[in-house]
Amino acid sequence: MKRGYVKSSPHFFRLIKAALALTVLALMALAALVPAPLQEQANLARVPNPVKSAWFLLWIQELVSYSKYLIYLVLALAACFLALPWLSRTTPPDSARWLPRECRAVNGAALAASVLVLALTLVALFCRGANWQFVPHF
Repeated sequence: MKRGYVKSSPHFFRLIKAALALTVLALMALAALVPAPLQEQANLARVPNPVKSAWFLLWIQELVSYSKYLIYLVLALAACFLALPWLSRTTPPDSARWLPRECRAVNGAALAASVLVLALTLVALFCRGANWQFVPHF
């Protein structure tokens, strides 16, 4: 065993198992307590206005509501996220660290993209009304 390293077999996986158990318990509790926001059966004669996507796709719907060409931004963002492991030109570190200084540009780009997706999702979820018009939530 190398000096300064801890074997992951019993130590790390105990944390992973505990986190998995807590996550499963929290999801089961939420599933039992919070009702799913399901609507009535689909009826083509009476389509709700606006028809919104699922919450995890709302940011894409918000982007393309501005321009249909912004879908290419979504595709470029997906390509950048797929290329993240190769964007860093530093040598592999000797030890594992959260947000190392050598990868500051990659970490900043990933954080900025995540904040943008979250902001667009919140705007589409809470600030869009009939005919996709901007309506203040409060």
